[in-house]
Amino acid sequence: MVNGERIKKILCFIILIFTFSFSGLTMEKKPYHHLPDGTFRNPEGSPKRDTNFKWSFKIFNKEKKKLDMTVPKEHVVDKSKVKADLDKFKNDDYVAWIGHATFLIKLGNTTIITDPVFSKNAGPLIFGPKRFTEPALKLNEIPKTDIFLLTHNHYDHQDMTTIRRFPFKEAKVMLPLRLGKYFTKNGYKDVNEMDWYDQIMINEKLKITFLPSVHWSRRRLTDTNKTLWGNFLIEYDEKKILFACDTGVGNIYKDLGNKYGPIDISFINIGAYNFYPISPYKDKSAYHTNPEEALGIGKDLKSSKVIGMHWGTFVLSLEPIMEPPIRFKNAAENYGFNKEDAIIFKIGEFQSLKNLLNYN
Repeated sequence: MVNGERIKKILCFIILIFTFSFSGLTMEKKPYHHLPDGTFRNPEGSPKRDTNFKWSFKIFNKEKKKLDMTVPKEHVVDKSKVKADLDKFKNDDYVAWIGHATFLIKLGNTTIITDPVFSKNAGPLIFGPKRFTEPALKLNEIPKTDIFLLTHNHYDHQDMTTIRRFPFKEAKVMLPLRLGKYFTKNGYKDVNEMDWYDQIMINEKLKITFLPSVHWSRRRLTDTNKTLWGNFLIEYDEKKILFACDTGVGNIYKDLGNKYGPIDISFINIGAYNFYPISPYKDKSAYHTNPEEALGIGKDLKSSKVIGMHWGTFVLSLEPIMEPPIRFKNAAENYGFNKEDAIIFKIGEFQSLKNLLNYN
């Protein structure tokens, strides 16, 4: 009987040790950006949001009224030319800006759309910032789309009206962890949730990798960082295109540049950076680069060219609406780029990939 009790205790002790050892191993295997409570965080060493930043709709709306909302004619391509160019470039590899972070990228027989937002406002129902420029094409005018890339769940990127009405639900959807349900319940069949560094081979010439960015996620008051966010690296026919999620600066970009660079062309956000006087700092946001910081990220990525995006569509912050492209161009040489390699599109502009990357 005594021996039986002793054996029982020894077995319990062994099971206890095994359990703790196994759980320790499991914890060690979890990537840094996966937290124990099931939420996510930015890469190690990323800047954190200033605790002095307290959002105020009252101050934001007061300051927003001071903005000059005049949209220069040259900011938007005439609709007839947009439609003509859609036909003109149909057999070419091209990039076209629909507005904000929505681009069409055609590579061979594959057309990609990024963060498509076609609604009049960036928010739930009728709420949220209103567009001050229309999409270059209506949703029912876009060409057949094969790949739908979604970087994160903020309303100016994940537009549920667009997702519900999207005309090509047979497209391959590639998106961060825990966002798939928004697509499967709306009739999409090929939905691929991705963690950082996951790769998908589309065909023998095209591969897409999901990479870290410095941002965050939320759609409701109670779901902060419960879904992932990130950048997409598109590798096509020996060319590399990086499409950034909204991002702030971070050491991760030097790491990505060393691992994946050089990059041929990077799409990086240059708007939504000034929240002064709500924030105590002008021109500084932990999670949105200003134009100069975007060029710095481009340099860290060893990118030959940078396209400035995420501006000229919604008022999300308090910088003058046409300031980002001017600062972006003016600062290019300070970061080792020629002015022409800091690229600004007009809404509705098409450019062939050959022209953008200067190859035959």
